[in-house]
Amino acid sequence: MRQLLISTALVVLLAACGPAAEQNASTPPAPSAQPSAPAAASVAPAPDTEALQAAIAALPAPYNEATYEAGQRVFAQCRSCHTIEADAPNRVGPNLHGVFGREIGSLEGFNYSQPVQDANFVWDAAQLDHWLANPQTFLPGNRMAFAGVRNETQRRDLIAYLMVESAPAP
Repeated sequence: MRQLLISTALVVLLAACGPAAEQNASTPPAPSAQPSAPAAASVAPAPDTEALQAAIAALPAPYNEATYEAGQRVFAQCRSCHTIEADAPNRVGPNLHGVFGREIGSLEGFNYSQPVQDANFVWDAAQLDHWLANPQTFLPGNRMAFAGVRNETQRRDLIAYLMVESAPAP
C-alpha cells in the first residue's frame, strides 16, 4: 500500500514538473497576469496522509474509527524491537509484515520462546488486541519485555496502523 502511494506521489510530482522543467534556463518565465500566492498557501497536504487515513476508514469497526498518525505514534514504542516493512530483518522481535492471518510463532528465521512455539492460533485483530493489552498475562512466559498498551484507543489506533502497514502488497 505504501509503495503504491509513494509511486503515485512521485508520478504527480513529475507531472507537475512537465513543460516548465523543459524550459531553457536562459529563457525567463512569461509574466503572470495574476499575482503569485505565497509558497506556503500553495502547498497541498501530502496525498499519502489522506490516502492512508482513507485506508483506515475502509477497515472493519472499530478500527475504521482509528487515526493513522496516532497509530504511527504508538508504533514508535514497538519500532525498537520490530520491523514492519516487507523483507525487513527481524530484530529482538519478529518482523510484523503480514502478521494478520499468520500462525503465531511461524515466521521463518525468528527464534520464538517456548510458550509462543506451543501456542496455537492465527493472529487477527482480537488476538493482537489481547496480546497488546498485556503480553505477559496473555501468554505467560513469552520473552516480549513490554508492559503493553493499556489504553484501548491507543491499541485500536495501533492495530489499525498495523492492518494498513503490514498488509502484503496487492
